[in-house]
Amino acid sequence: MVSQAQIVDRTATAQSTASLVSRPSHSGRRHRSGRSHHGGSSHSSNDFPIFTYTGDTEIVIRAGSQERRYLLHRLILAQCSGFFEESTNEDWSHQAALRPPKPEATLSRVSEDDDLSSGSTLVDSTRPREKRRWRYELDWENRAEDEEVILVQKVSFAPAHRSLDIGQSVNVACLKQPPTYATMFSGDQTAFPPTMTKPSNAQAGFFRSMANLAGMQSVAHLPPSGEHAVPVDPLIRDYDNLLRLFYNHPPIINSVNIASAYTECKSLLALADMYDALPVTGPRVDHHLLGFGSRLFKQIAKYPPSYLKLGYLARSRVIFSEALIHVVGQWPAALPSLRNGSYARLPDSLLDIIEDKVEDLEDLKARVESKLLRLSLTTSRGERVGPSNAYLDWLAVSLFRQWLIESTTPPPAPILKNPGSSDGPVPPAPSASHPTSGPRSTASSDLSARVYRLIGSPSTQAYLPHDELKRFLKLHPTPSADSLYSRETLKRFERKMDEIKRLAREIVKPLMRNFLELELKGPDQAAGAGFEHTPIGLPYLTCTRVEDVDLPWK
Repeated sequence: MVSQAQIVDRTATAQSTASLVSRPSHSGRRHRSGRSHHGGSSHSSNDFPIFTYTGDTEIVIRAGSQERRYLLHRLILAQCSGFFEESTNEDWSHQAALRPPKPEATLSRVSEDDDLSSGSTLVDSTRPREKRRWRYELDWENRAEDEEVILVQKVSFAPAHRSLDIGQSVNVACLKQPPTYATMFSGDQTAFPPTMTKPSNAQAGFFRSMANLAGMQSVAHLPPSGEHAVPVDPLIRDYDNLLRLFYNHPPIINSVNIASAYTECKSLLALADMYDALPVTGPRVDHHLLGFGSRLFKQIAKYPPSYLKLGYLARSRVIFSEALIHVVGQWPAALPSLRNGSYARLPDSLLDIIEDKVEDLEDLKARVESKLLRLSLTTSRGERVGPSNAYLDWLAVSLFRQWLIESTTPPPAPILKNPGSSDGPVPPAPSASHPTSGPRSTASSDLSARVYRLIGSPSTQAYLPHDELKRFLKLHPTPSADSLYSRETLKRFERKMDEIKRLAREIVKPLMRNFLELELKGPDQAAGAGFEHTPIGLPYLTCTRVEDVDLPWK
């Protein structure tokens, strides 16, 4: 009876002999069909998320009763995540110092850990026999109540040492031998014989079958069939999407409900920020959200502070610019949401950009308002109209200025107390803990924006319409004076007012520009030239221009 070691030795001898001869060998060809890496059942066993033959980093994600395992590559993880780059480099240098020197007079052999895809079966005798392996798990035990759970590195004994299971770990400083990867598919944890150059056909078939099953379940992401299917835990979903992005696989994010898509993208970006992987994650999140089109821009108009944070983390120029225009237009209403939120604290540079844009908008509004107040008509000789040279024209200018001042100025506070609240509690005076400048400033901004939109409207009846002008002319300055109303006077007065409105419309044009992607227009605005993109229904101005230099990540 031939022992197993003798069979293995003859196989190794035959392989080494065949590798040294230049002409091809046809003996035993029928036994090698199962090891092909091109198609067949072995192809999916070395693909995401389980790279059975080339993976060197195992990641185990557990959340509640759910668990998902990955066998990936340290090089790809380090390229996509600063967390993995730092943790693997530090651990590698520490293990290299503890690794015992390998004897020089050792036989060269091709083990399962060696790269079989290179086509060479000759291995340098100075090369370490086994590759370095890494293992990461979520540290639920040492997590504080207000902290997010994070991956920690776990080190397992070599497979020959059967004292630890996969879930157990040991301090790196206590290792006497270089740790090796304990297979995640076998519960026995039994190592291959040390002299074997490759797994036997039965073992290879078993590993391929289990890898195919695990790979199909993770890649397809099919929930359990039946009426009581358990949904995937959000934490597992986020980690799975993050690791999928590392391998250029599309994330599994809701593409129908934009509210759900925002929540999933938000948690994915927060996870990527924690592992220093935003440059890889941001573009894919941006691409997915932009697929919603106009629905996305309507959502940004509803929740601009939230999408401003998301656009900043995703490095999305479109989302960030769209949200920034809304935030600047309704400032400081968005300030509490920006300072307090589920995202990490925004940098001060971003708040500085917002404040600079707000100052630019206020300066523009001040210049426009100053021009409107200085607006006047001239006579045929080029003189400004006044009560002495063109009384009716001067009345039109005075009425326009009076309307502008009353429309842009908040009403004064009542002098008398409210009689209904005489017996009630006295409201507290404004203080540092109860500021009142924020709401009052917001109301004033909304009021002025509405007035500017009325002035910029192409319709001559948007403000100071025909009936109001008629009532004005019918007024009696004094009881003994006659009214100025007549049909001819009313027509002339309307012509002068229309001329004033035309001049005012040209003045407010800079405030009527819209740099949003959102396009909402009414029938009266669509008829006017130059106002095709003016949104209606927004109580603030959207004329803020966002340049490339305004992006905080540039």
